[in-house]
Amino acid sequence: MKKVLTLLLLGSLATPVLADECALVIEGNDAMQYNQTAMSVPATCKEVTVTLNHTGKLPVANMGHNWVLANTADYQAIATAGMSAGVDHDYLPKDDPRILAHTQLVGGGESTSVTFKTDGLAGKELTFFCSFPGHFALMKGSFKVG
Repeated sequence: MKKVLTLLLLGSLATPVLADECALVIEGNDAMQYNQTAMSVPATCKEVTVTLNHTGKLPVANMGHNWVLANTADYQAIATAGMSAGVDHDYLPKDDPRILAHTQLVGGGESTSVTFKTDGLAGKELTFFCSFPGHFALMKGSFKVG
């Protein structure tokens, strides 16, 4: 019995633990930058969880960040329309069908996550961006499923 337990333990130690390829993490900072300009998941992911960590110190009212996913052709129009929505609505137009997924707006030291389905997203040109006024010009990148 002792040999069996030892072998099981050794076997579990030798097996590498793989990170969940359907869970992504991105950081935003007080310099109005994400730490990535491209994100991707394999087509085998039926759902994706994106976690945004705001690594800065400024409050949400001054330097809030979120993570929004849209078709590349739509993201600028969504960001522009969101400016008038205000901080209480995460600077996003309410119930806009062009928004594929989004997190809440967070300030320095805070984190937020969103989980969304990937049905129909494979092969599309997608862009992620921050909808805080003026941020989308710098805080954006490509997102790929597949």
